[in-house]
Amino acid sequence: MSSKNSNRINVPEARAAMDKFKMEAASEVGVNLNKGYNGDLTSRQAGSIGGQMVKKMIEAYENGLK
Repeated sequence: MSSKNSNRINVPEARAAMDKFKMEAASEVGVNLNKGYNGDLTSRQAGSIGGQMVKKMIEAYENGLK
């Protein structure tokens, strides 16, 4: 069974910005995130990083509506 990675960045030029955003979100929730491999993270840690990223994106969108 082959696995297909659906975590692609649609705009390749945005990769650096997304990596920076992810590192900032990780530091805000207290998770040590390394550049490169982070397979040693627990599901809770990875989820907290993703959740923080979504929270910040929603806040940015809502601020843009004002």
